[in-house]
Amino acid sequence: MDLSSLYEVFLQCGSVTTDSRHCPENSLFFALKGSSFDGNQYASQALDKGSRYAVIDNPAYQPAEDSRYIRVDDCLRALQQLAAYHRQQMAIPVIGITGTNGKTTTKELISGVLARRHQVLYTEGNLNNHIGVPLTLLRLRKEHTLAVIEMGANHPGEIRELAEIADPDYGLITNIGKAHLEGFGSLEGVIRTKGELYDYLRKKEGVVFIHQDNPLLRDIAHDLSLVRYGTTQECFVCGEITGNSPYLSLCWKESGETTTHATTTQLIGSYNFPNALAAITVGLYFGIPAAEVDTALAGYQPTNNRSQLIQTAHNLIIMDAYNANPTSMQAALDNFRQMEAPQKVVILGDMKELGKESRQEHQKIADLLSTSGFQRVILIGNEFNQVRHPFEGFPDVATFAEYLRQEPLTGSTILIKGSNSTRLTTLGNQL
Repeated sequence: MDLSSLYEVFLQCGSVTTDSRHCPENSLFFALKGSSFDGNQYASQALDKGSRYAVIDNPAYQPAEDSRYIRVDDCLRALQQLAAYHRQQMAIPVIGITGTNGKTTTKELISGVLARRHQVLYTEGNLNNHIGVPLTLLRLRKEHTLAVIEMGANHPGEIRELAEIADPDYGLITNIGKAHLEGFGSLEGVIRTKGELYDYLRKKEGVVFIHQDNPLLRDIAHDLSLVRYGTTQECFVCGEITGNSPYLSLCWKESGETTTHATTTQLIGSYNFPNALAAITVGLYFGIPAAEVDTALAGYQPTNNRSQLIQTAHNLIIMDAYNANPTSMQAALDNFRQMEAPQKVVILGDMKELGKESRQEHQKIADLLSTSGFQRVILIGNEFNQVRHPFEGFPDVATFAEYLRQEPLTGSTILIKGSNSTRLTTLGNQL
C-alpha cells in the first residue's frame, strides 16, 4: 500500500498501536519486529482484540481475501513515514529536545509551562527513539498548538533520523557528556550525534534555545538563530541559584526587564538549574506570562526515579537511579556534597554502555568519592568493584539487600544513583 492510501486508513482509525496486548477499538496495528519477537505473528490477535487493520510485512501472515491486513515492505519504515507525513499535515510548531542528561526533565518542565496557555503534545515517558518518536507524532491532532518531542540516541546518525521524521522548527540540546560511549565510540561521537539536531535546524533556518554557559554547545551553534539562557546579562533569560537544600531555588529575569522573579521548585540538584532556565525561556518565548511560568515550575514533581526525594520511616532518600553516566554521576555527587544534610550516605551502582572506557570512568568516580567526605560509600556491581577503592562493595543489589536486612541503615540522607539495569530502585522499600 502506498503512503497516501495508508494515511487515509490511519485517519479512519485515529490511533496506532504496536502492542497486540493493548489494542484500542478501531486502532491501526503495526507488526514491528524485535530481537526476540516478530509482530507479524500477533497481527490476528491484534485484530481480535480491537484493531481495525493490521499492517504487516510478511505475506505468510496474510490470510487470503481478508482486507483487514495491509502489507508493506517494512513495518517500521512505514510507521516512520506515516508519522512524518502526518506531522506535515499538522502545521504547528515542533520543538525537538535532546541531550546527554536532563532531556526528559527538561521536556516535562517545558511542556508543563507551555500547557498554561497552549494545547501541547509532548513525549510521554521515555518514548524518544525510532519507534517512540513516530508514535508520539501520530497522536498529533488539530487542537494541538505546540509539540515537544524528546529525541534519544545511542548510535551516530540517530538524531538526524529522528529530526527528519519530526521536522522540528525549534531545538534544544540540554548538554553533551559521556554516555553510551559503547555506541558512540567517544565523546566526539556524542558531540557529532547530538549536534545533528543543530545541523537539521541550520538547514531549515530554525531557532535554537541554547544554554549560553555551556562551551560545548556554543562551539557547535555557529550560523544559527539563538535564544540564549544562562547566568550572563546577554541572555534572553538570565538567572542564578539561590538555594539547594534539598530543593532547587532560583531567581531570574528576562532581558530588558528590571523585575526579578524568585522560584522554588521541587527539583533536587543544582544540575537542574539550566533545565529550569530552559523551561522559563521557552515559556516566555511562546507567550506564557512570567507568573504562570513560576507557577508551573513550582508545581512540577519529578517522577520515574529521577532525583525524587523520598522520606521513609528511617531515612531521607534522593532516588536518582533511572540512569547514570560519568557526567550525571559527577553532577549528582557534587550536588550531594554541597547539600546541607546530616549523615550523608552514597549508594552507587554501575554505569552501563561505556565500552572500553568503562574501567577508567568508574575509577574516576571512585577517586572523586575518596575526596568527597561522605560518611559512608557503598558501591554495587562488577564494574565498580573491579577498580581500586576503599569502600564497601557488593556484587549486586540482591546481595546488598540481604546485608541490609541484617544491618539496617537509619538516620541518614542517602543518595542512590546508578544505571536502571542495576535495579537500585528496588532498595527504596528497604531503607
